[in-house]
Formats: sequence, structure tokens, C-alpha cells
Amino acid sequence: MPSLRQIRYFLTVADQGNLTAAANQLFVAQPALSRQIALLENELGFALFDRNPRGVTLTAAGKLYRDRVRTVERQLGAAAEESARLAHGHAGVLRLLHSSSIPIDSLLPSIRRFLADAPSARIDLDRISSESQIDEVAAGRADIGLIRLPVLHRDPTLQFIELPAEPLYVALPNEHPRLSAASIRLADLAEESFVSAVHRERGGLARRVADLCLTRGFVPKLGPAISRKTSMLDLVAAGFGIAIVPQRMTGLVRPGLHFRPLDDTDAHAGLAIILPPQPTALASRFAEALRADCTLK
Repeated sequence: MPSLRQIRYFLTVADQGNLTAAANQLFVAQPALSRQIALLENELGFALFDRNPRGVTLTAAGKLYRDRVRTVERQLGAAAEESARLAHGHAGVLRLLHSSSIPIDSLLPSIRRFLADAPSARIDLDRISSESQIDEVAAGRADIGLIRLPVLHRDPTLQFIELPAEPLYVALPNEHPRLSAASIRLADLAEESFVSAVHRERGGLARRVADLCLTRGFVPKLGPAISRKTSMLDLVAAGFGIAIVPQRMTGLVRPGLHFRPLDDTDAHAGLAIILPPQPTALASRFAEALRADCTLK
């Protein structure tokens, strides 16, 4: 099988039509170049060039071989370029997971920053629970996750990069008696109906809210309809109860929905990036975009 070096030498001689000029361009000695061309012809079993006093000209077989291997050379060059872009985090597919309490709208600045730096990349998004994200990233089925803390089970093999915590807000429906308040204390919500509930095997936003309520001496009372997804805001707007949500979710505007900040100094919810032990270049690049956007806020 001809080597890539022999093919490059052959194409240079074919373009130059002269061994001396080709040797100068390749920065090799002419005898060494002539020897490589001869070895290539011996391996192929046919002559590539007709030699004459003024230089060399391609044989009919040599012209066909040139046309075919030039395509291979271009493909090899393209493959090397594409692979380099992937290795440096400029191309490829990023499999990104996020919690429902970290809505996609709030991630758009980071996504735009990432794609501006890596225009040949593509993002494959999926929204799943924080606990499930840990399993997916650990199993290699996702490249990066953005989770809501706390989580019940931390895989020690994963990287957890905590981001600045977000203040919590109360989502209220139209005509709620507390709408006139500029801010609300968590303890004042003890008699309210909540449209979200803690999953016994999961952490995340609902567990953070429940833990905060317990420190005030009450368990959140469930409303007639509940949801653990962003649809909880639709339930609030429809008058089924209230919800406590992080600042990122206040951008999910609904008719009849209002937000008020919580006064409590501990009324905040953490979030974190999760990465495998050896993240892809794309995952590392996106994590940096997330951290940069959090720093700017």
C-alpha cells in the first residue's frame, strides 16, 4: 500500500513536471524523491511518468492515478480539519441535559455564546430530572448536565461545579390577597396550597422548597392539582395554588401569573454543572460559557 508521503511526493512531481522543482518545494533531496517515486511505481506495477531531458510527463495511467488520489488527499485533509475542530471543541454534537427548573429560555445566552465560538457544533437538548441526569452523564449517554440542587445521590466519579445560587420567588395567581405585598416571607405561606410536591427518590427544587418550609415548622400543603415541571406555573395561573420557584423561572410569563420575591435570607436554590471525569472539548467549552454568563449576572 502506498504511503501518504509517497502520494504527496507523486502529486507534487505531477504538478511541477520536474523532479528538481518538486524536490525544492518538498525540501528533500532529488535522489531521495526519485527513489520514492520509483518505489511507488514498483508497488503499483505501472509507470506513472515518462522521463525526458526537460522533466517528466504523466503517462495515461499516471493521469488517472493522479485524479483519483487527489480526491483522497482532499478527503484526508478535510478529515484532519474536521477532527481537529472536534478535538478543540469547535465542532461535533453536544448532548446537554437540564432540569425543568432551569428552563431553556434562561440558557439561551449561554447557547448563543457557545455556538458563536463553535459555529460548526450542534446542541442536542433534553429536559430530565436532576437525579436522572447524574445517571445519564455517568453512563456516557450525555456530555453535560445542569442540575438543581440538592440531589440525593452524588456519583463520586462525576465533576460537580456549583454555580451561584438563585433567589426564590413566590408565584401567585390573579386576585391573590398577597399580591399587594412587594415581598413575602416564607412563614406567611404556611396555610397556602402548593402545586408542586417532593418526589421521594429525587432532590431538586421541590425538595429545596420542602426543606425550607420544614425549617419554618410546616409541611407544604398540596393543592388539588400538582406538577413537578414548568406546567406548575399554568396551575398557579389557573388558581390551583401557589409555587415557589427560582429566579430563572420568573421569565416563564403566563396570563394571570405574578411573582414576588421571598424576604428570607436563605430563600435561594443552588444549581450545578455535572461533567464526566474526562469531559469532551465541547462539554468543557459549554461549561465555560455557563460560568461566564453566571459571572456577568
